[in-house]
Amino acid sequence: MLCDPAQYEDANTRPSHQGSRLQVVTAGATAGLISRFVIAPLDVVKIRLQLQTHSLSDPFSRAGLPPNAPVYKGTLPTMRHILRHEGITGLWKGNVPAELMYVSYAAMQFTAYRSITVLLHGALGEHRVPKAVESFVAGAGAGAAATAATYPLDLLRTRFAAQGVDRVYSGLFRAVADIQRDEGARGFFRGLGPGLAQIVPFMGLFFAIYEGLRVPLGQLDLPLGSGDATAGVVASVIAKTGVFPLDLVRKRIQVQGPTRERYVHKNIPAYDTGAVRAIRMIVAKEGFRGLYRGLTVSLLKAAPASAVTMWTYERVLNFLVGNAAEEGAHKAVE
Repeated sequence: MLCDPAQYEDANTRPSHQGSRLQVVTAGATAGLISRFVIAPLDVVKIRLQLQTHSLSDPFSRAGLPPNAPVYKGTLPTMRHILRHEGITGLWKGNVPAELMYVSYAAMQFTAYRSITVLLHGALGEHRVPKAVESFVAGAGAGAAATAATYPLDLLRTRFAAQGVDRVYSGLFRAVADIQRDEGARGFFRGLGPGLAQIVPFMGLFFAIYEGLRVPLGQLDLPLGSGDATAGVVASVIAKTGVFPLDLVRKRIQVQGPTRERYVHKNIPAYDTGAVRAIRMIVAKEGFRGLYRGLTVSLLKAAPASAVTMWTYERVLNFLVGNAAEEGAHKAVE
């Protein structure tokens, strides 16, 4: 999972009196929680499309599949298929580990970004690097730390979202116990390599575009009251497209292991030789388009996720800062 750097940019640029560390963490965690719930159905659709190796137009690619094997094509048809066969709760499969992941990830990312920025200021002293470089380093470090720390929850989210009518895991605790028993501790970190490999190119693309658009867009009268938010959405869409193949490979590696053939797609190939080999296998079997399955819904998800996160973060932080200031004024009067 990669959150937009614009979501925690203000944690560094906001003056200290406009948000303590605890207030920034609380606002970031709340924003992640609400944003995740809103975009959960799109996330389930994206994962289903990413894991699908067969196509609607090529019947030979579906050879050997059960007669009732789902064939997804497009965001809305996939959503309708899930609703028809699994009910509305099917669109929120994996939401519990995902909510835990988003809250933890957002809080850690905001905190790590701020801490790394402070460390850079202390280490470099008067020899300050350009703002774009500082943001890139802090953003990449924060993303890597948060990704590694919350990765088991990301893997659980993917496996639950990949379940069809026949459940692989009966619940979150049962899933943790089964993975530990059958796959060991390493099973919780399948696909971590491509997950971490996404971060540096994502941050590089993001900040190159974000810094170029932020100032000119800030001079315009835009929705959400902020050119930063709009620049963040545009930069996020372009950056996500650039690293999307790594995200798809990560998802497919996450469902490897003894349960691989029990998910909604029964024909997920075995990718046991690493991310590079997995990419070659996908291109050989599905073409370059195979690396971008689910891209459309991923991009559709980026805009509302960024908008909801930024909107919630700003308002929660302002609320917390306002309450703290009001309490301070009352104590001063007393």
